[in-house]
Amino acid sequence: MFLTRLYYGIVYFMVLIREISLATVDTALRAVKGGSKIDPVVIDIETELTRPISQTILANSITITPGTVVVDLDSEKQIIKVAMISPRDIKTVIPFEPYIKKMLE
Repeated sequence: MFLTRLYYGIVYFMVLIREISLATVDTALRAVKGGSKIDPVVIDIETELTRPISQTILANSITITPGTVVVDLDSEKQIIKVAMISPRDIKTVIPFEPYIKKMLE
């Protein structure tokens, strides 16, 4: 059990680093090009995570990814309100959720 959680913790960290790198390039390109590439939105994302610590780690992971900021976290309803620099699919905002779930839930 410990080794499984450790494995998913390492995979989570690698996915997080990859997402931060991709988002950094995307955000920099949007800032340089400007214009219609920037269309800020705020969306509600339902999460499968039930433990508050898991939800907090997910929220922090979203916030440290450039171009996204968590505005609110409702632990009871399992909803995270996220502000993004441009609209995109929910699964691309939280690609690390399954790893957090397997690591901490």
